[in-house]
Amino acid sequence: MSQQATALTHRLVPSPAGRIHVVEQGTGPLVLLVHGFPESWYSWRHQLPVLAAAGYRAVAIDVRGYGRSSKPGAPDAYRMLELVEDNAAVVHALGEQSAVVVGHDWGAAIAANSALSRPDVFRAVGLLSVPYAPRGGPRPSRIFAQMGGDEEFYVSYFQQPGRAEAEIEPDVRGWLAGFYAALSADTMPAPGAPSTHFVSRGGTLRDRFPAGRRPAWLSENDLDVYAGEFERTGMSGPLNRYRNMDRDWEDLADFDGAPIVQPSLFIGGSLDASTTWMADAIKAYPTTLPGLVSAHVLDGCGHWIQQERPHEINRLLTDWLASLPL
Repeated sequence: MSQQATALTHRLVPSPAGRIHVVEQGTGPLVLLVHGFPESWYSWRHQLPVLAAAGYRAVAIDVRGYGRSSKPGAPDAYRMLELVEDNAAVVHALGEQSAVVVGHDWGAAIAANSALSRPDVFRAVGLLSVPYAPRGGPRPSRIFAQMGGDEEFYVSYFQQPGRAEAEIEPDVRGWLAGFYAALSADTMPAPGAPSTHFVSRGGTLRDRFPAGRRPAWLSENDLDVYAGEFERTGMSGPLNRYRNMDRDWEDLADFDGAPIVQPSLFIGGSLDASTTWMADAIKAYPTTLPGLVSAHVLDGCGHWIQQERPHEINRLLTDWLASLPL
């Protein structure tokens, strides 16, 4: 591997958010990597050097509200189309006209909507963990409010300003460790245990996190990196993504039921609730992702797939990228 491929470059580039922090490695066709909640550019640490070595310009960002990127104060500044425009601005700030966009968790939704609404910029899309499901159906808050019976779905819990912050911010490191463990294959609660995606009346999400268990993919240093970022920035910016789902439903009305036609890739984990709950969305891919090149569900893998299974993800990503027209 060349010295150029091994060097990470950090910088800030202008965007509608103010500035976006990008971490860049390699040269060649641009591949934009978009993280989810509660992560940062660092979640792509295993992919950046491999994509660079394979001949790509790999760029991982801190989504607005995270890490070193700008953090607008208004909650509605975190609506989906604003994040799409950040992505497009990063591509242009890097001197490029187009890019492949790959996202994980919320980053998958951001990547999908980037490809959907800005096909002039994003020529292919890779989705990790969260399947593509076109906009449609009732207002999201109505759906979430009906889930869980006597318990509260975690998205509804996150949507109330200040509530999750009060749970998380007194012990960011401990909360993150528990959240990562709850959704990792080797530390998640056993089948039949109370779901970590729901909150009991008067309780907190943390009540159901595995106690004293750290997943194999998460070193103490990795946890320090994540915790240090959120201790510095707070949690409101990241949580504001959940607080815009009804606004997104309104903003994306023109894309109701729309397919993503660019070449696409999906990779999920068999033990990830995002994959199992959205199995019908995966079945609908012949209609919703007509450009799908390949789809993979990794047996025995949880939610944090590019960190739990970096070698498999790297192989699948590089194989897919090599199949795309330049």
